[in-house]
Amino acid sequence: MPELETYEVFAARPGKEQPLRHVGSVRAGSSAMAAVYAKTIYDEWRWKSMFVVPRTACVRVIAPA
Repeated sequence: MPELETYEVFAARPGKEQPLRHVGSVRAGSSAMAAVYAKTIYDEWRWKSMFVVPRTACVRVIAPA
């Protein structure tokens, strides 16, 4: 069984050019499965676009105090 990784989920609403926003996260063994989980869990708003990004790929700009 593959080790699970956390993926952050970003999506944009339909309509005018809306910026991506963070809508949640999923844990999956691959990016393909993360995409399936994200679409299943977060697609209630009918997003125009949706992306999953491994949390390890995110760069912290400001550390919590």
